This record gives sequence, structure tokens and C-alpha cells, in this order.
Amino acid sequence: MGEIVNQYKCIAVAGTHGKTTTTSLITHIFMTAQKNVIAFVGGIMSNYNTNFIYKITNSSSTIFSITEADEYDKSFLQLRPNVAVITSVDADHLDIYQTHEHLINTYQSFASKIKDDGLLIVNKSVDKFFLNQKKISTYAVNLNGQIMAQNVRFLNHRMIFDLYIEDKVFQNVELNIPGQHNVLNALAAIAVARHYHISFEDIFHSLKTFNGVKRRFEYHIKNNDKILIDDYAHHPEEMRNFLSAVKMLYPDKKITAIFQPHLYSRTRDFMKEFADVLSQYADEIILLDIYPARELPIPGITSQALLEKIQHTNKKLLSKQELPNYLGSSYHEVILTIGAGDIELLIPDIKKQLIN
Repeated sequence: MGEIVNQYKCIAVAGTHGKTTTTSLITHIFMTAQKNVIAFVGGIMSNYNTNFIYKITNSSSTIFSITEADEYDKSFLQLRPNVAVITSVDADHLDIYQTHEHLINTYQSFASKIKDDGLLIVNKSVDKFFLNQKKISTYAVNLNGQIMAQNVRFLNHRMIFDLYIEDKVFQNVELNIPGQHNVLNALAAIAVARHYHISFEDIFHSLKTFNGVKRRFEYHIKNNDKILIDDYAHHPEEMRNFLSAVKMLYPDKKITAIFQPHLYSRTRDFMKEFADVLSQYADEIILLDIYPARELPIPGITSQALLEKIQHTNKKLLSKQELPNYLGSSYHEVILTIGAGDIELLIPDIKKQLIN
């Protein structure tokens, strides 16, 4: 990947959360502006039904390589970006990094790979870790970033906000996906676009027409009786962002959260945080067994152990085989499937039960 994208004007998006949506937004803006784009994204972009774009319309113009920069195995250290975005540096992948400090140090190493004339665009909440960068731009919601969103609200299934940028104020900017966390992602994308002089007209049109990423707040049923949404969230903060956005959308409906934990090590490292988030936002909580991915079991780390830590009266542990029939035979309004494992494979059977 590094050998490919480093040949071009490389825009690399890193962060514990938000990188797929941010990378997709940047790609959509650059496509709207008819730039030469090679894009590698960690999810299927709904606007294009692919995670890869190769569109070179004018070979004499700059070619932009836009890529998600993955911290999992430190592979993002192979990149030499002209512009890098860092959305967040929350603790994760502690099976690789052991400590949060080591993770942050590796992000700092990634930032040091930015070319000498390049730019780091960073969430204001974590810019303290990157003060040694030569050129830095910050973005924030309701904080003093160089690019800011204020007066954020939700209206007609869109996020609306006032944008403060380049000594200008643009009121009532529309973003076509829900959640305050996605306003942050949009600000990062706007910062990248303006660095390369893309017009505000193209930027705002892109935000209004962006349809998101599959498995990121993806609707599978949306009618007056039932809502079914699938989301890839597999870290407590991602889950908090997702669940809070759902609660904002459907404040008066029963929310059933079905969570398949991903990795024994992540479940061990964040068991209390997972339990707290689920307890806070869901009206009914259903756990599936841990999806092991690349790991062997860890003694004592099970979905049953997580269930016992959840402070909620309406909670249960079901097998994947039991889940569809249970949902079809009990009362639910907003059903959420959450996790980075194979929970999405259950959606066809769940839909059959809910629609019948």
C-alpha cells in the first residue's frame, strides 16, 4: 500500500475511530470536485458501492491518493503523506501496543512521516500530543479549533451546523449522516479539501449528498413499525457515538442493542467500558458470544462475564441460532446489530423474522 500511495499526493487518515467515514468523505469531496483520485477505504462507500476508486481523468494534473491509515499492525508507518489526519488516539489494540502510551508514541511516529512541506490535521481534543509538528491545523466541535462547528443540531435526519473557517462563517451547513461524531469527521474532510483549494460549493454539495459507508449506521429496515440498523462499532467510544446518535434520532422508541464483542483481548481490556455504555443507552441488551478473529480464548473472558457486569434489568445472552427467532417472537422497535465480527451475516434471517 505504501509503495502505491506514496507515489502520488498522499492523504492519509488515521485514528482509533472515524477514519473510514472521514476517508470516504474526503474521497466524495474530491470526486465531486473532479480531481484525479486513487482511494483505498476500509469500508464500502454507499455512493460508489466499492471501497476502491481509481479515476484519472487528466493525467497532467495532480493525482491524489486517499487512504485509510491503519494503526493495528503499525502498517501506517509505511506511509509518507503530504497531508495526514488524526481523528482520535483512544486506547485500542492493546494486544499489539500493551499500553496507551505506546499507542500514542506510534501515532507520533506516524505524524513524523509527513513530508517536510506537509500538514497534520488533528482533532483539537488530542492536538497536545502533536505539538512538535511543523505545520498543524486543528478542528473541533464547540472548542477553539482553527476549523470549528457550533450550533450543531439534528433536523430532518441531517446534522446542521455553523462552520467557522478562514475568518468566515457559513450558517446551516448540512451533513447527510447523523451523529455529532460525524460532524467532527466532516470538519476533518473540509480541512483537507480547503488545503487543496477545493471550493466551498463543491464541499457543501458533497456533505449534502454523502450517503455514508456500509456497516456504519446502515439501515436495513426503516418504516413506522420497525427500524433495523447495523453498525461496525467494536470499541466502547465507537459504540457510545453510535448509540447516542440512535437515541437522538429515536428518543421515544425502545432500543434493542445486540452486541457481538470482537476479540477476547479487547473484551478483557474494555469490559467495564462496554458494560457502562450498553447500560446507559439501550432499553434491552442482547449479547452474542465473542468473535475470536485471530485470537485464542482467554480464561474468564466471555460474553457471560460481560453480561454480569452490565447494570441493567433487561439483558440476555443468546446464540446466533437463537437470535432471529427471539426477535421475531418479542416486541422491538429499534433493533441495532453491533460489532466487527460476523454479526452482519445474521441480518437476512433477522429481517425475515421482523418483516413477517
